[in-house]
Amino acid sequence: MFKKSLLASAIAVAVTASGAAVADHKGGFVFKPIDESANAADWDPSAPWKLPRGYTQRVVSDETDLNIYDGGRDDWHDMNTVNETGPMAGRYMYRTHELRYPDNQPEGGTVSVVDLETGNTTILAQDPTYDALDGIRWSPWGTVVFAEEVAGGRFFEIELNPDLVSGMVIDRPAVGRLAHEGIDFDTDGNVYIVDEHRGRTDGCNGVVPCGGGVYKFVPASYGDLSAGDLYVLKVTGADGIGQGEWAGPINPETARESGTEAGGQSYQRPEDVEIIGDMLYVAITEGPRDAKTNPVTDELSFKDENGDRYKEMYEGRVIAVNLVTMEVTNFVKPGLNVPVEIGKPGDEGHQTGFDSVDNLAEAPNGDLIMIEDNKPSDIWFATTRTNEFGASVDVDLFASLTDPAAEGTGIYFSPLDPKTLYVNVQHSAAEDGDATWAISRKGRGHWKKFDD
Repeated sequence: MFKKSLLASAIAVAVTASGAAVADHKGGFVFKPIDESANAADWDPSAPWKLPRGYTQRVVSDETDLNIYDGGRDDWHDMNTVNETGPMAGRYMYRTHELRYPDNQPEGGTVSVVDLETGNTTILAQDPTYDALDGIRWSPWGTVVFAEEVAGGRFFEIELNPDLVSGMVIDRPAVGRLAHEGIDFDTDGNVYIVDEHRGRTDGCNGVVPCGGGVYKFVPASYGDLSAGDLYVLKVTGADGIGQGEWAGPINPETARESGTEAGGQSYQRPEDVEIIGDMLYVAITEGPRDAKTNPVTDELSFKDENGDRYKEMYEGRVIAVNLVTMEVTNFVKPGLNVPVEIGKPGDEGHQTGFDSVDNLAEAPNGDLIMIEDNKPSDIWFATTRTNEFGASVDVDLFASLTDPAAEGTGIYFSPLDPKTLYVNVQHSAAEDGDATWAISRKGRGHWKKFDD
């Protein structure tokens, strides 16, 4: 059977970390929770995801299809989207490949496209100057946007040809030079982005740039990303929670610096954004807390006098920004409405919990899906129903990655195929193991199957 036979089945999910018998997220997302995060000792390269009973997993496309980076180099599959509109909507999947250090990787970063009906995989865009390509989205006007996750990273738009597998790449500097990762659009065509930067948590204290901001780009006209105004999220309140506003316009060429000067809120590594209804959800990975004064150099540093990194305090959280009232709340936070992770599976005293959240996606029923930049990399579902403080009232564990070297990324539900959850495995321990996977319920597929 052709390995890219795609799984399109109801991805019904919801798993409580506490081990409740069944979690029910409306819209058919019902299943028995997995008992805990995956143990790397149970790694099976042919089935790396620990899933609830009744669910299957299959490769959509892996490194052998293109062999973009040969010689043992990983393809670094990162984020996914499909052509969400138009006469062939849902047929093509577009992916970024997060290649870093282009000086040592002469091919440069890549955007690939998979034909979900034939399995054919091709390169859509590649350039020696592309560095750490990350976020990717289908725009409301039928283009593909993608961006670089490096300081001062560029934001690009691909105007596709009628075949949808070729096109012209255009740099869109007006959207902002940032360490881009998450990208999303609202119904008015505004663009929401984040700067994946370890910003300070105790206020900038005159430090410029501070970074770690959340941004909104308002085009001068709908569907035209060549001109417009860029704003940064400013929050009155402790720890980035409270009353927010969009401050600016700021200078897009120096977005991190000008965002800081405009009073932009600094977060620890904002990684992704997802709009559901009137709410903007932002994944904040967290990480090392504020730099300290190095006793030897007398400079701010994340390393001590021995060159060792100060103790890292990962956990991470998801905040919610009400785009109508601009109130900012903690939506998912360890110790608030989800357990804190302690140790690793197999360790004495291990506790499955939420740690280093990375990417976000909207489930077909409107839940928020979250995946961790962590080992083991867990996938969580959270209902958008909240308590009086804006926190989700039900956060459930769905899946976990056994691959000992990899992280999961690029979680995505196509609006044209609500029965398949797509997710990438990045920097796998297996040879040519970087891949896009489809997860579905057994016996519930509609994609064509192909023979070798």
